Amino acid sequence: MIDPSAIRERFAAVGRGLNERTRRLFAAVEARTAGYGGIAASSRATGIARSSIGRGLKDLNDPASLSGEVRRPGSGRPALTETDATLLEDLRQLLEPATKGDPMRPLRWVSKSHAKLAAALCAMGHQVSKSTIPKLLGSLQYRRQVNRKTLESSRNPDRDAQFEHINTAVIAMQAAGKPVISIDTKKKEPIGPYKNAGSDYRPKGCPDQVKVHDFVDAELGKVVPYGVYDIAANAGCVSPRVGPRPARGQALASKTIRRNSRSTRSAAGWT
Repeated sequence: MIDPSAIRERFAAVGRGLNERTRRLFAAVEARTAGYGGIAASSRATGIARSSIGRGLKDLNDPASLSGEVRRPGSGRPALTETDATLLEDLRQLLEPATKGDPMRPLRWVSKSHAKLAAALCAMGHQVSKSTIPKLLGSLQYRRQVNRKTLESSRNPDRDAQFEHINTAVIAMQAAGKPVISIDTKKKEPIGPYKNAGSDYRPKGCPDQVKVHDFVDAELGKVVPYGVYDIAANAGCVSPRVGPRPARGQALASKTIRRNSRSTRSAAGWT
């Protein structure tokens, strides 16, 4: 795994004495040394554009091209934010409806693509390409981030009362000698040698061979297991429905209850 912090530390040590050409050569050498993903890592660590690192790699392959004048620091076209005073503010207005996360925090992210943001800015009269949008977003303290599970779903105020009612009814039915069953259903699972979480003991170097993809087998189909458990009799059964198109839940649950009723009738005292 590439460590961008090491590249950043080396660049900080020598970056002040580098000109435009030597900066891209430095970034190109770091990218080539890092291997796969090196261009992206070097760009993140040094702040040099990937296109510049690409030109640096070409220069390394063709040393004869390392000739000619080098622009002095500060030369070149001025930044868009200097020539277009309202660009950042207009971009900020576009981001507000699409901003996710806490707006009071300095790190935020958006759901609109670079192309859509660039098109919207062009429609407002700005001259900007989608490749410039990431730099503008960075100046506004926006970053790409993944979702994080932190929000709790709403709670039903009668949730505890519902479970108390169920528990009281179960106790009353058991005291009267009547059966009480618990029914649960598992999700549909494809039948066949598929990868599952967990591990098992096997001879060294001989793991179980499973399919690469989880496509459903047209002949074996899926299985839907329905379980019924008699609490008082401490007995139950599982009724799996197998086939390309499993039956509807209500019909299969009813069959499972009838099957459990016949198998546990004597133990539970069903009539």
